[in-house]
Amino acid sequence: MSIWERVLRLIGLRPKSSPRTYELSESMQTTLATLAQHEGRPEQVFLQDLLAAGLTHYYSVDDVLPKWNALSPREQEVVALACLGLTNRQIAGRLRISPETVKTHFKKALIKFGVENRAELRLLLKEWDFSAWNP
Repeated sequence: MSIWERVLRLIGLRPKSSPRTYELSESMQTTLATLAQHEGRPEQVFLQDLLAAGLTHYYSVDDVLPKWNALSPREQEVVALACLGLTNRQIAGRLRISPETVKTHFKKALIKFGVENRAELRLLLKEWDFSAWNP
């Protein structure tokens, strides 16, 4: 059973015959409808947002923090500034290192986080507050 299937089972989703279609249990459907109505949003949108928030929290607490702690202080600076939207050249100027050194630190951080590119890393850390590094 995949992690996705386990998460869906834990929140009360029961798989239908097709692999990517799920059905809510009756009690979960009632709770979801009440919460969605309270927020004034469609149930389907509310469910997607709730599941995304839960997965983000799961990865942030259990998986991402140890990876962040495995970064060197300079790698943390580079990642934080990249997550704030700075380019390699801007990061280099701010940290007074070469753009190639920024690129090296960033590549090492990508490997430690197990992601392929800047966009994936920013998505993984989107809930984090990097305001302490804000230029």
